[in-house]
This record gives sequence, C-alpha cells and structure tokens, in this order.
Amino acid sequence: MGGEKHGHTISSLFFFFFLVSIPYPTIAKKDGSSSNSSSSQHVVKYSPVDNYLINCGSTEATVLSDGRSFRSDAQSASLLSTTEDIQVSDKSLSNSTFSNTSSFLLSSSLPLYQTARIFVDDSTYSFFISRPGRHWVRLYFFPLPDSSYNLTSATFSVITDSTVLLRDFSVSNNNSLILKEYLVNVTSNRFSLTFQPQSKSIAFINAMEIVSAPDTLIPDTATTVSPVGSFNGLNNYALEVSYRLNVGGWPLTSLNDTLGRTWQNDLSFMRSPLLAQNVSISPSKIEYPSTGASAFIAPNAVYSTANEMANANVTQQNFNLSWEMNVDPTFSYLIRLHFCDIVCKTLNELFFNVYVNEMMGVASLDLSTITGSLRTAYFQDFVLNTSAVVDGKIRVEVGPASNVQSATPNAILNGLEVMKMSNEASSLDGLYTIDGSYVGPSIYSKLKIVAAVGIGLGVMAMLLVATMFVRWQKRPPGWEKRNSFSSWLLPLHATGQSSFMCSKSWSRGGMRSKSKSKNGNSGIMGLGRLFSFAELREATRNFDDKAVIGVGGFGKVYLGETEDKTKLAIKRGNPSSEQGINEFQTEIQMLSKLRHRHLVSLIGYCDENSEMILVYEYMANGPFRDHLYGSNLTPLSWKQRLEICIGAARGLHYLHTGAAQGIIHRDVKTTNILLDENFVAKVSDFGLSKTGPAINQTHVSTAVKGSFGYLDPEYFRRQQLTEKSDVYSFGVVLFEVLCARPAINPALPREQVNLAEWAMQWHRKGLLEKIIDSHLQGTISSGSLKKYVEAAEKCLAEYGVDRPSMGDVLWNLEYALQLQEVSTKIDPSEDNGSVLNALQPRSENDHNDHASTPAAVAFDDNSGVVNAPLFSQIGGFQGR
Repeated sequence: MGGEKHGHTISSLFFFFFLVSIPYPTIAKKDGSSSNSSSSQHVVKYSPVDNYLINCGSTEATVLSDGRSFRSDAQSASLLSTTEDIQVSDKSLSNSTFSNTSSFLLSSSLPLYQTARIFVDDSTYSFFISRPGRHWVRLYFFPLPDSSYNLTSATFSVITDSTVLLRDFSVSNNNSLILKEYLVNVTSNRFSLTFQPQSKSIAFINAMEIVSAPDTLIPDTATTVSPVGSFNGLNNYALEVSYRLNVGGWPLTSLNDTLGRTWQNDLSFMRSPLLAQNVSISPSKIEYPSTGASAFIAPNAVYSTANEMANANVTQQNFNLSWEMNVDPTFSYLIRLHFCDIVCKTLNELFFNVYVNEMMGVASLDLSTITGSLRTAYFQDFVLNTSAVVDGKIRVEVGPASNVQSATPNAILNGLEVMKMSNEASSLDGLYTIDGSYVGPSIYSKLKIVAAVGIGLGVMAMLLVATMFVRWQKRPPGWEKRNSFSSWLLPLHATGQSSFMCSKSWSRGGMRSKSKSKNGNSGIMGLGRLFSFAELREATRNFDDKAVIGVGGFGKVYLGETEDKTKLAIKRGNPSSEQGINEFQTEIQMLSKLRHRHLVSLIGYCDENSEMILVYEYMANGPFRDHLYGSNLTPLSWKQRLEICIGAARGLHYLHTGAAQGIIHRDVKTTNILLDENFVAKVSDFGLSKTGPAINQTHVSTAVKGSFGYLDPEYFRRQQLTEKSDVYSFGVVLFEVLCARPAINPALPREQVNLAEWAMQWHRKGLLEKIIDSHLQGTISSGSLKKYVEAAEKCLAEYGVDRPSMGDVLWNLEYALQLQEVSTKIDPSEDNGSVLNALQPRSENDHNDHASTPAAVAFDDNSGVVNAPLFSQIGGFQGR
C-alpha cells in the first residue's frame, strides 16, 4: 500500500532568528522583576485513558520534544480500513519555512508535518474507546509537495460516527501549518474517523490525535447572554476550538500544557492595545480552588499573566479593554473567560463588568469574593447563539464597574477561549449530516416564506393605498400649491423636505435614468435609492484614490459626480474595518427616518457584491475640525463658529426630540459635523446611534462606544446611555471650537492631555481667555464668551441629571450669538460692558421674567430666526 517517498529541499534559516523576530512585549512582574518566557511554570501531568497518537505516512515512531510518542503507519495499520493509500514525506521542512504565529506555536510538532498519508477513496480509522466521554480529536494538515498529487487542490470531508468535522475542506496556503482541534463526546466503545475525498479529488492527513479529555473540562451548563439565562446540555454538542488566547502573556505550546493545547498571545486581537498593559506574577504563586478551575481548565502560566487597564493620562480611567475575533456567524459559540486577581494587594478592591458582543455578561464581578482569596483561578463559560453573533465577530470586553465607588477603576482578563458548537445537522462545517442529508431550509419552505412575504407586502400596499385615499379626501384647500403628490409618500415623522428618491437632485438627468438595480428596484421603501455597484464605480472613476476626500472608521469617502455634474459623497466600507454590517444597517435605518436641515441627508446605498456603500449629499467644506486646526484653511470668525455650533445643536436637539422614542447619536465630535458650501452645519455618521430609552425607562444599557476624549464619564462608569451623553460630548466640542485643539493630545504634558479637564481648570481660575484660539483674541464680546462658556461648563457636568438638554444648550448658544451681534453694532465709544450687562437674563427674583425659561424659545429651522420674549428687548439689529 505504501507509495514512494519524495524529498524536496526548501531553503531555511535557523529557528532562532525566527523566534527573536516576534515582537512580544516584556511582561512586568508584580514583584518588580521581568520575564520574557514562562519557563518557570509547573505543568501538572495528565494520563489519558485513551491515547491514540499517529504520525501518518511515517515509517517509524516519532517522539516530540514534549515527550509524546506518535505511532508510525505500520504500528497503526490495524486501525485503518482503506482501498488505496499513498505515503508522502519531506524531511527537509524546518521551522523557518513558516512565518505566521500559528506555525510558530506548532513548531514543536513540526516532525508531524514532514509526512502524510493520501487517500484516493473513502478511508476510515476505527478506535477502541476504553472510557466513553469527551475526547480530543486533533488533525494536522500541511500540503507536502508530491510529483503525483497536488495536495493544495485536495478537497475532502472528515466525519465521525455522529458529527461532520470538515466538509469540502481544502488547504490552499502551502506556507501554513494547520491544526484542527475538536472536543467530541464519544458515547460508545468504538470511535470512527472517516476521510471522504470529493469526486475526482483526494484526501490527506499528516497526523492525528484521539485522546481522552478530563471529565471536568467542559461542564454541562453555561450562562447565556442573549437572552440572559442558563444553558443546559453542553454534553450534547461537539466543539471546535476557534481561538485560545493567553492574555497578556507569551504563547504556550504543548510543552507548557499537559493537555497538549496551544495558547496564542492576545495582542493581535485587541481593538485598542494602547489602553492595556501586561501584568504577571510567578506561575508558582497561582492557587486553584477545591472546585471549579483546575490546572486542566488552564495551566497556571495562563492565570499568572493578564492585561489590565493602562494609565490613560486622564483623571478618570473609564474605558473598556476589548478583544475581537472573526467567526462563522451561522454557528453558536461557547466562550470561556479566565480570571485571576493578580493586580490587587487586598480583597474587594477590584470590581469590573464583562461584556460579550456589547451585552452584559457579568456585572460588578468581584473575584476575591467568589474565590475567597487573591491569585486564585476562576473561569466562566458563556453561550452565544447565532442571533447574537453580529457581523461575523465575537467581541469580549471588560471595563470598570460604576456602582462601586470605593473601587479603583480597573479591569483584567487572563485568558480567552472561543469554541464553535455543532448545529442541528450535528455538523461543525455546514448544514449536511454525516450521511449527506441537507438540514437547512428546504426549497418548499423557502417558497412558503416568499409567498408569506408576498402576501404581507400586498396587504401593506392595500393599506398604503387606502391611507393615501383617506388623505386625498381630507386634503385642505389649496393643497396643490403646497405639496406634490410624492410628499404623501413621506414618512409621517419627516419634515417638509422631499425624500431621497424624490429629492431635487434626483428629479433630473444624471444617474436618475439608471436608478434601477439589477432587480429593477430603486431601493427598499423609506431606505433611499438602491444604487448598483457599476453606477458608483463610474461616479468615482473606479474608486480612484485621487477622489478620496476623507477616511473614517467605516472606510474611505469618495467624491462622486453624476452625468449632470451633481456631486455626491460616497462612503465605501472597508472589509477590514472595525465597523461593519451592523453600523451599515444602523446608518441606513437611522437616516432614512430622519429629515432635518442640520442632518446630513442619505441619498441611498449599495449592498451588491458584498459591498457596503453609503451615498450622501456632498458637503463642500468638509469636517468642522478642518477649519479649527490641523489644516491651512482660513480660520473661522467667532460668529461663524457660533452659527456652526448652533446648527449642530439644532440637529442634535431634533434627534433627541423629533422621533417618537428619541435617538442618541453616541459619537458627537467635530469630525462628524460637516459644512456645506454655505458653511451650514450638518451632523453626520450615525453608525453608532441608538434609539433612546422607552417612555418608562431612564436609560439604555449598552457597552461603551464612541470616541476617546468625547465620552461621557457617567456613561463610562455605568454603561447607561442617555441623551445627556450626547450633551457631554457636545460640551467637549464647544471647548474644541473655542481653543482650537484636539479633545485628546497625548503629546502634551499630563495636565493638558484632556481638553475638557484642562479647559475647566483654566475656567475655574478665571483665566480661560488665555487658552482660547489666538485667531479669536480681541474679537469676542465678554457677554458672548461668558454665555458660551456657561453652556459648555454645564454640558460637562459629572452627572447627566445636572446637564442641560440640547434645547437648553441651543437657547444659550443663540443668546451668545445675539450678544455678539449686538456688541458689533454698538458704537465703540459707548460703554460696551454696561450694554452687554443689560442684555443678561433677569434674576430669579424678577417675577415677570418669563423669557429665561428655555421652553419659551421657538426656533424656525427655515429662517433661523429666534422667537422669544427675551429677544424682543434687542431692537436695533436683525437676526441671522
């Protein structure tokens, strides 16, 4: 049965040079020393009852550096049932051949990849199981070169007696060592592993392990996060290891783990590595409780290292540490988090929250209360079902708890494991069972769904027509002069402006003639125009980099132009961006139901060919920030800045009050305030927006998101989002406008890093005028500045209940503008200060003062005129 061995020479460097090239940070120990390795670990031994280790294609037994011995083909021949198989080998492979992290972790197993066994037909390994239960199934793959067979094109499936492990699997990258690792619950005394080549293809395997796992490794229950509850019956699921991270520590191999596991460093999975710092203690100091965590759950080398919150150079350290991993969104996942308090000196110092995909996993986790001591291992399992796996990503976050005032703000994580759970087909790769039956939705079911949707749409259409008829019957006199027929199709909450699909820009020529998509639709009703990818490619000259006018978290923004020279801002999603389908859908859904002159209008979108593209009205003068600092643009006057702030405040005020439930922007900053050709401000970027709390709620509970420097500290602490979080961010914007510097500048001295804190310190000293933008010096009236700073100061109140509403902020800004305009119309020889003082609101003792109530101010968005009793006192000038 054995075929020829084929040896090939591959140029290599010494493994040492590869090892030292990996940029892992030195781990600072709590005892003051440092460590670049984990050689001091103590590894607890485990002797599995069933232990089948096979080096496929090898003519002799192979002993690895960790002491494990793998059988040769001859020694395992009785286990294999096949019609024809071929051996192939390449003894020239060395560690330096491989350059990725996973290959480095598997370097101790390199001898297993130097030989392989090829199957041209279905072939089965059968194993006798002494003790049924959880077993590791580890499969090693590397496409060795062979003169007769191309292993990189091999396509095959691997199944057990009850579970599909791999379906139509292939190894396309011939520079990576691949280890597929599974935990299968074997329920009988026989276990089979079958390799099934696809038609006219082959299957191959380099090595395999079938090894008993400790009974306590996977408990039968876990916690669910969506909905919150308990998950029972984990023993009924097969698991595939997707990720296993040693957080804050060095990679670990089977030399460091008695169960033969490998642990990656977590650095490449952190969303903001600069927010974290490594901590460690000696592994020998780690203790295990009498129940729960053990050396088999994770070695002490995992629990002896961690990442904690770094010093962010701000007074209040309130942010989350976040890890993100790509996964298959069609499966549920078991997520195991490892914790050990190696940062505290006494008990009950550390309280933090744990989030999984922005949902609360554990609130105010206190490790010392759970374990009764410090440096004691603890783990918790969570099940995340498919509906909660958003955008094919799993995000794990830890952040300080807000409800424990005595605790120092901090959060830690020591280890993280993500395991895919088998689906209804008992498969870990697709929806086909081991006998090839398809378990997904049938064609008949799909037809029923389509029919139901069709009927539903028909009913909705009839209701729409009926509603339109009723409106037609009740139309007021002279309606023809005020409304077009298309205005009857607008959402009930929209303002008097036209919709995307009927807007002035699209009612003539240009791309209007090409508006139909490949399905003949012009977009989902209410969601704007559905553009074809070809249209947008033509408008941007094949997405030419010269057309890029901005780059954000979602992707690049291009200037597009239609055939009739209408300009568009086209934002194309970047597949590698942290923002994805969730933000894409949120942006469309939010902007499609909002209409306001101070909100950027969404024209349409494109989701063709897996693209995520948003099309907006073009804002000729770009982001507000570019006109404050960091560019060579002409500085804006104080009046211009006030008018822009007022416009942005109007847009936010509409968000908070214009919709039935209110909308919280969650990312208010100067780069998200755009200016059109007339410098009219419009709020943009709604990818992080959230619907406000219901009428019987005070807040929305959600993981912290936004931009560092603008984030509401109370939202940081409590993870409770309200409209006042936007108000805080806007307060930072107001100081940014006044001082013309970034909200966060780490290059500055510590006391100046955070703009909000720095500005407030100078304000309390009564010296704020010394740090305002030099271009504004001598141009701001004292009354206008006082009212403006008063508004900014109130926005930055520590607690949301003490902050004004956006309506109140808007009132104060309008008042500041009026004071500024009055000052410019008064003769310089007059006593400026006395005139401005006369314009201040009446005192609380004045019982006739009705104008000081914000509710008494009415704003006309079309004219920009303020109608309030207060301003009737100001007579000699006109508003904006």
